[in-house]
Amino acid sequence: MANYRLVGYENRLLEAEDFNNDRKDAGELGAGYTVTALYEIAPVGSAQPVTDKLKYQQPVASAAPPASGEVLTVKLRYKEPKGLIIKLISQALSGAPAPIASASADFRFAAAVAQFGMLLRQSEQRGTATWAGTEQLANGARGTDADGYRAELVRLVRLAQGLSGGGAVGIR
Repeated sequence: MANYRLVGYENRLLEAEDFNNDRKDAGELGAGYTVTALYEIAPVGSAQPVTDKLKYQQPVASAAPPASGEVLTVKLRYKEPKGLIIKLISQALSGAPAPIASASADFRFAAAVAQFGMLLRQSEQRGTATWAGTEQLANGARGTDADGYRAELVRLVRLAQGLSGGGAVGIR
């Protein structure tokens, strides 16, 4: 991986050297809670990096991916609810790139939600995202949607598109 960014948490960024600093706090999660984090990654050799180059990072001599097939390593630091010692979990991930169409419906829907947020905020990181593309991605990942929450997001995308001047769209 050439670089990455955590989608939607621009206000919680840490400097690279602060990750291992126990005095720095990037966010807390209470015991028993769950969070989903989406990262945008750029593979080595990508024409369009998602972040600026790290200030002190040395250029990689070869743009070839590692022979191990590893794509990235996820690191998470945590402290048990009544603990005093911060622990580190590190897990390497491997796999070949695949189109988003082959991802699970839950992943595609989460990506549509993140994309919708970037469009609403007019984020510089929205890239080529469009209202129509976001609607298509969310609509294609609705699944059974027993409670109608996913259908509601599709309606909200259409409404936001209409309000943004991106074209009048009827709400179904």
